[in-house]
Amino acid sequence: MILKRLILKISLVLLIASTAGCKKEFLETKIDLAQTQDILNTNFSTLIQFANAPYVYLRNDFSVIDNNLFAPASDEAVQTSPSANVRLFNNGSLNPFNNPDSYYGGYYQGIRAANYFLENAVDYKTILAKNRDTTSPTGRLTYKDDTLNMGWYRGEAHALRAYFYLELVKRYGGVPLVKKTFTINDNTDVPRASFDEVINFIVSEVDGFKDSMQVNWKTSPYQNNDGRLTRGAALAIKARALLLAASPLHNPAGDLVKWQKAAAAFNDVIVLARGAGAYTLDASYANYFLQNNTINSNETIWAIRYAAGNAIERSNYPIATPGGNSGITPTENLVSAFENKGVPDPTNPFINRDPRLAFNVVTNGSTWNGRLIDQSPTGTDKMSNLNASRTGYYLKKFLNDGLNLVQNTTRVHHWPVIRYAEVLLSFAEAMNEAYGPDNNNGYVFNARQAINAVRARPDVGMPVVVAADKNAFRLALKREKQVELAFENHRFWDLLRWKDAENLLNQPMRGLQITKNTTGRFVYAVANIENRVFNASRMYFYPIPQSEINKSNSILKQNPGW
Repeated sequence: MILKRLILKISLVLLIASTAGCKKEFLETKIDLAQTQDILNTNFSTLIQFANAPYVYLRNDFSVIDNNLFAPASDEAVQTSPSANVRLFNNGSLNPFNNPDSYYGGYYQGIRAANYFLENAVDYKTILAKNRDTTSPTGRLTYKDDTLNMGWYRGEAHALRAYFYLELVKRYGGVPLVKKTFTINDNTDVPRASFDEVINFIVSEVDGFKDSMQVNWKTSPYQNNDGRLTRGAALAIKARALLLAASPLHNPAGDLVKWQKAAAAFNDVIVLARGAGAYTLDASYANYFLQNNTINSNETIWAIRYAAGNAIERSNYPIATPGGNSGITPTENLVSAFENKGVPDPTNPFINRDPRLAFNVVTNGSTWNGRLIDQSPTGTDKMSNLNASRTGYYLKKFLNDGLNLVQNTTRVHHWPVIRYAEVLLSFAEAMNEAYGPDNNNGYVFNARQAINAVRARPDVGMPVVVAADKNAFRLALKREKQVELAFENHRFWDLLRWKDAENLLNQPMRGLQITKNTTGRFVYAVANIENRVFNASRMYFYPIPQSEINKSNSILKQNPGW
């Protein structure tokens, strides 16, 4: 395993700056602590740096693979570039030596940072007292604020550790549970814990420390800390873990108790939302994902903030837009999931549809980047252009319209890790499996009410789901998640945990062929664009990196089929 006997003398600057530099040896966690206590006793700001260190290892979901979204690993999109790393997913050639999404090391770096902080902040009140004049009123007040803040940080470290383990367990199944930093005398060849053991640890991390976390930074006197984890985020992490454990991939017998636990966990988030958490659905789906709307909205339970940039626009604007590279382009597989809202128009398949289609996808004949998108053989965006979309669609979600990339115009983009709509839909999923679509079991909502709340968003306004029984509702719920959460890095993992990947990721990805008739009207024909391969005997779990298998003295066992 990566836990080789190497002493690391970690300075805080190195720890916080080393996300890229340390990935190859991320679990070299034997720490020389000789100087740590003296440093903390004389400079409490070091303790604050330790507290912030786990946040460094959160991934940028805007650039997960090929410096872009993860969508083309699923049936949401295809990658324009023929040499993109995501092809390893698409053609089934992912392997233990080459996995472009293997952030195994990064997650354990985050776990190490959390462990290190928790171990060195046990006696934080004493440490803070040595750095404050508690004999003066000002000093006592500052000491009180500092101790409150450090208590919140400790809860956040536990929640972050739970989050990192959740990201590991959904990729690899059971993984080594490392709950401390290692000393020179520790055995670092740690075997894999079982899937259930990891899930139980995640639950215990949240249950044991959720009450020590801030409920809502926005409504507290400490609004400048907004962006750090809250109790609602921790509860949602726990609920996600229990949903994963209840899903067919890990619950083939359909144990209803597991679904009931997941439903109860999501209900806890909803109860908090109606109280101090103050989570609500944003009135505008169209605007929620743009600029600072994401972090200002009460729909956001946890978002990661980034400086202004234009990388996602450069990657995904049409190739005919100066500075654009087409990037990931939505599939007809996804577009066909957006329901009709009115009477279909056979001459224009994009009108009278679920409004979320126009908010997520640039369709032919719509206006984008200051022009009409015309992908017909004579149009500016004709599909025969080098690196033009092969599907007839372009990405819109998260992108700002009309940025001047030649002049390097930038905007902020923030990633919504957890938002309230996801909570409602996952609650609806668990409730339906546990109790059916219309039994609320004494909770705030039943499954049908939760899904319809999402569909009733003012700028969406879709009709209520009328699925009569559990099976029909399950299909409606899967479709709703596919549409509402498109491009947010949920689809691939949903297909895995539902055991739907062996079907849907073995089908061709479809797109449109676009021409014009003699009257100048667009004509559309659906065509297969790209074949996909999903090997069900092994691809439901990632391979453990072979380098870690080799370094573990065969203690760390590989996943089946790899």
